[in-house]
Amino acid sequence: MKRREFIKLVGGAAAMWPLVARAQQPERVRRIGVLQYINESDPELQRRVAVFVQGLQKLGWREGANLVIDYRYGAEDSERMRLDAAELVGLRPDLIWTSGGLGLLSLKRATHNIPIVFTGVYDPVGSGYVASLARPGGNITGFTLGEFSMGGKMLEVLKEVVPQVSRVAVILNLEQPPHVAMWRAVEAIAQSFGVSLTATDVQDPAEIERAIEAFAREPNGGLIVLPGPITNNHRELIIALAARHRLPAAYPFRYFVKEGGLVSYGADPFDQSRQAAAYVDRILKGEKPEDLPIQQPTKFEFVINLKTAKALGVTIPQTLLARADEVIE
Repeated sequence: MKRREFIKLVGGAAAMWPLVARAQQPERVRRIGVLQYINESDPELQRRVAVFVQGLQKLGWREGANLVIDYRYGAEDSERMRLDAAELVGLRPDLIWTSGGLGLLSLKRATHNIPIVFTGVYDPVGSGYVASLARPGGNITGFTLGEFSMGGKMLEVLKEVVPQVSRVAVILNLEQPPHVAMWRAVEAIAQSFGVSLTATDVQDPAEIERAIEAFAREPNGGLIVLPGPITNNHRELIIALAARHRLPAAYPFRYFVKEGGLVSYGADPFDQSRQAAAYVDRILKGEKPEDLPIQQPTKFEFVINLKTAKALGVTIPQTLLARADEVIE
């Protein structure tokens, strides 16, 4: 081989070396945190997280390959949620996904830099989490379950299903600012529906049981169960007490009705988990939370359990059954 040809060959090979080296470099592994307010053993939480992870997989993110996920479950314990949030922030993830106002508040206090994608939060602007829906600003974006007026809509649904209800206990936790605002929304329209209200502030199962038993001593009662860590994690108890004392109740999500509740009205939290995966993907690929508008639900599910209605002696009008998104028999 002539010297000139040898030099040309070596030079060409050398030019290819950076390309080969880049091709052989392993894909960058990204780290995200997951902070949830539901008990780790809750099947609905497991499903919600599974939907989120499956959404990421469809977008090319796989645990153990190019993604590490750190999970924390604070249940209804606000102090544990605060500690879990601080611990996740200390791991310095690329992003954190959280569900519910308690988790979002804990993370907002723990970091102003790490991107946060939330789901399952009512009125994030009114709650002070973001500046606006269109331009949230800062490090937070996500998917809202609706406005505080949803509390009033739950009362409307309960009265449509059981018109004779004249007394309503609202099961809530006044330590949660969204519950205070939703209570006011219910209070604002209660008189127009001919209903007297009782704010039933509960912190644990014993308080739930005492409050519902005391309320059930008078006739024509019904319940509105606001969404949150305590009501969600103790929904089996609430549903059982409502059945025992023959109290018709309106719940925030379909799975309450699937487990024996009478009626629910609210957004689909599992659809929000799928949507959250898409926002996580976009942020990991370089977009900023402040540029991703907060999305509001486009559909609310109205679900009725006919078996529960029959057990309570409630006859559901055909017009309502026709309007329902799902009738569980």
